[in-house]
Amino acid sequence: MATTVEQVSTALASAYPLIVILSPEEDRIERLLQRFAAGAKPQPLPVTAWNCLEGFVGGDANTDPIAALGQLAREGKHGFYVFKDLHALLPGNRQLLRALRDTAATIRNTGRFIFILAPEIQLPDELKPFTYIVTSLFPDEGEITSTVTSVLQQARRAPDPSTQQMLIGSLRGMSLLEVEHLLRRLLARHTDLGADFMTEVLAEKEQVMRKEGILEFVPPERGITDIGGLDQLKTWVRQRSTLFTAEAKAKGLPRPKGILMMGMSGCGKSLAVKVIATEWRLPLFRLDMNMVFAGAMGSPEWVFHRALEAVEAVSPAVLWIDEIEMGIAGYSEGQTGSLTRIFSTFLTWMQEHSADTFVAATANRINLLPAEVIRKGRFDQVFFVELPTEEERKEILTIHMRRQGMDFGKYDLVLLASATRGWNGAEIEQAVISCRIRCYSENRAVEERDLLYAMGQIVPLSTTMSEQIKAIRGWARTRALPATTPGRPEM
Repeated sequence: MATTVEQVSTALASAYPLIVILSPEEDRIERLLQRFAAGAKPQPLPVTAWNCLEGFVGGDANTDPIAALGQLAREGKHGFYVFKDLHALLPGNRQLLRALRDTAATIRNTGRFIFILAPEIQLPDELKPFTYIVTSLFPDEGEITSTVTSVLQQARRAPDPSTQQMLIGSLRGMSLLEVEHLLRRLLARHTDLGADFMTEVLAEKEQVMRKEGILEFVPPERGITDIGGLDQLKTWVRQRSTLFTAEAKAKGLPRPKGILMMGMSGCGKSLAVKVIATEWRLPLFRLDMNMVFAGAMGSPEWVFHRALEAVEAVSPAVLWIDEIEMGIAGYSEGQTGSLTRIFSTFLTWMQEHSADTFVAATANRINLLPAEVIRKGRFDQVFFVELPTEEERKEILTIHMRRQGMDFGKYDLVLLASATRGWNGAEIEQAVISCRIRCYSENRAVEERDLLYAMGQIVPLSTTMSEQIKAIRGWARTRALPATTPGRPEM
């Protein structure tokens, strides 16, 4: 998306008399317009602001918007006229709509421009021919850089350029007011811009996403050692762990755009997404497609578009789309409606979006994925996550025993791995947990026979859904890279 400056420049160059700027930050936008007006040729232009309490600030105290627009049409001089509350007064007010349309028509090509500042607006059809809409929901990197530099100078802090650039990147997605308050608070508590400082900046992004209400912030909690097996996936992740650093960007190294992990349920796909964010030291945001289509937060198309804008604003970041097939299930070429428009938007965005936003998508019912999603160019790699091998099951058992405070060296891992043939990682975890709970209730240590007993109480998914699993394997064999190095089939 073009920056706010570029969008406003285009609107002015196109001579639109009515320019709507979507932003919750009135002060930031007004300062930006003042800079535009000061640089106007052949001479600077005045900026006049109107609000419903004071009328024209510093001028006529006319708080009636219809009268104010009439005054602008009759007597207004060349310049920018910034209306701050008009969007809230417009719905259902036919007279105000007529006054605004007539005023826009009157001031066309006269050097007068009306700016309407609003966090959001439903633009009536009558105004669309006269209007250019500027989306400026978040400040761009240049604005954040200016604010960060100013605050650091006032605090007499001079971090090295790479640290300052990392800080600027971490603050993307916040308003300038939020940036200033956060920096002043943290600078008063920290003597340097080290790891603790950056951790608190990252935590602040959770608050930003809570305000948006669309994306869920997932805190970093799992490392790459928490995954059992999946050696090819781990290698892929490790090789790209430094590509989002300032040094890699300075050298012009390409950044990964996305990964699709599909396959068996309970085999660690969601865990792998969390590990990617932790390993790459990026914030992780989860997009729930069910919430998008629920309609509680607006039309599905608007909510989805807003989510993409929000995650780009806080990038570099990882966007996690869980069970992506559920969001596009039922799509077919030639259809119309929300599903088709969202699907088209997603495909275009995946192809064109900023590489600073890494998309990690997971899918269980992979037969529902349209071919357009998995073709090269959308994702850097498509991995198929299979049921764990014997060696992987031993590793998974070790991880969960350690997590439950059990000494895995006391147990025959070969026997236990054999007893869990055909199991997924979630089933192995549940067997260990249920065994420990049972032994704790009986006030005794966990023995090997307890683990075998607990395993005997679980019917694995590979038994209850054997036909579906065979179909998934057949579908993925030629369409994805195995997340685990293929070995000999188990007997």
